[in-house]
Amino acid sequence: MDLSGLGSRILGYMQRIGRALMLPVAVLPAAAILMGVGYWIVSVAGDTRIGEVLSTFLLSAGAGVIDFIPLLFAAGVAYGLAKKGDGSAAIAGVVGYLVLTTLLSPGTAAALRGTDEFALAFSRIQNALIGILSGIIGGHTYNRFSKVELPTALAFFSGKRLVPIMTSFIAMAVSVPFLFVWPVLFGGLVSFGEWMAGLGAFGAGLFGFFNRLLIPLGLHHALNAVFWFDGFGVADLVNFLGQTPEAVSGVTGRYMAGYFPIFMFGLPGAALAMIHTAKKENKAKVTSIMIGAAFASFFTGITEPIEFSFLFLAPVLYLIHAFLTAISMFIAASIPALSGFGFSAGIVDLLLQAQNPLSVNWWLLPIIGLGFFAIYYYLFKFVILKFDLPTPGRRGNMEEDGQEAAPVKGKASHRNVAEKMIAGLGGKANITDFSNCITRLRVQVADPEKVNRDALKAAGATDIMRKGNNVQVVVGVQAQFIATAVEELL
Repeated sequence: MDLSGLGSRILGYMQRIGRALMLPVAVLPAAAILMGVGYWIVSVAGDTRIGEVLSTFLLSAGAGVIDFIPLLFAAGVAYGLAKKGDGSAAIAGVVGYLVLTTLLSPGTAAALRGTDEFALAFSRIQNALIGILSGIIGGHTYNRFSKVELPTALAFFSGKRLVPIMTSFIAMAVSVPFLFVWPVLFGGLVSFGEWMAGLGAFGAGLFGFFNRLLIPLGLHHALNAVFWFDGFGVADLVNFLGQTPEAVSGVTGRYMAGYFPIFMFGLPGAALAMIHTAKKENKAKVTSIMIGAAFASFFTGITEPIEFSFLFLAPVLYLIHAFLTAISMFIAASIPALSGFGFSAGIVDLLLQAQNPLSVNWWLLPIIGLGFFAIYYYLFKFVILKFDLPTPGRRGNMEEDGQEAAPVKGKASHRNVAEKMIAGLGGKANITDFSNCITRLRVQVADPEKVNRDALKAAGATDIMRKGNNVQVVVGVQAQFIATAVEELL
């Protein structure tokens, strides 16, 4: 058995799931903004009638998104896994979710099993995990049945119309073993969540450490799904934004709060250290790159442009970054200084959630962040110089090594970059699957040896990761537009 090839395929599939999750997750900032403004109106308008009406209107609108995260996952994952991203795949994901959650509801499960002993487990069946499973079923059903032609008498139900029908049958089949598997799985997940929650602030630190370590593989979404979305004793993000009955002041938010000091201040400090340690002839170029990356990290919480600038060039720095993130999570949870976000830990989310009743001592987070800015700056600078690490601008001329790319703006420029990216990936014939997330192009290639790192960097890539036939090209926040251009060319 080719274990290396099997591992590569598993990793590639998990990355596809992670990419598919980004579509529904991208809806959360809208809900966060609505609820943040709603909390702000409550604090300003108090108990006045107009304040009550406006805040109720906005908070309810935001809750309309938060409360249906599992359903969004079902539709989004199915759409993301479908080879052509067709809307019928999303409908299939929703159908699968409705069938599964209905057949596994407490009343139906009790009738089918002849006992209501596991009513508690089945009462929590409407969760993100089942949503993701439904999306996986819907997406693969679309890929398998969307082109099937039925006999003439049943021709109306052929092709895409057949997909939701087949999804419902597959979901029915899956629900049978789940009648027995789910209570065991639910119990295990609850125990895991309780174990982590029982570790208190230390558990929050562990979460932050492993979350950062999984970023390069694109698998951090799986960890987030358990601690942010699923109701297995944690559901930190859902509880925070929705103020659910499970939310506890001084506890809820501990798996998010510690990111604010790191994203808003720590990583910009690392960026400044890399600017100051760059060679003189490259300093201006490194500055232009790092300033933009630091701006994105501070305001929006998008950290990959900075993280990938040193992840592969100097992995020891990334390990330090993961440890510092763990320390920040531990400190924030210990004080406690807690807040949450709908998108990521940038200044926008911090200010929007300041009026959330579950935000505890949130104003301390920027103060903690100033300390981490200094730690990141001096520690990164010391380690870079002490061990002569090859961070951006410290090896050769940046125009020669391809790290300096022309600004990517406008449709014509995106198409030009896309053409170069395709060429660097070995040409159209070498690309077997293509997708993207917020900052990366995710590609499966037929022949990895045809991938040209230098050509991809010359086209504007910050870094390239390759595992077997799976290639990730980090291009920054322009990924969506470049990906669209690539898909048009393909």
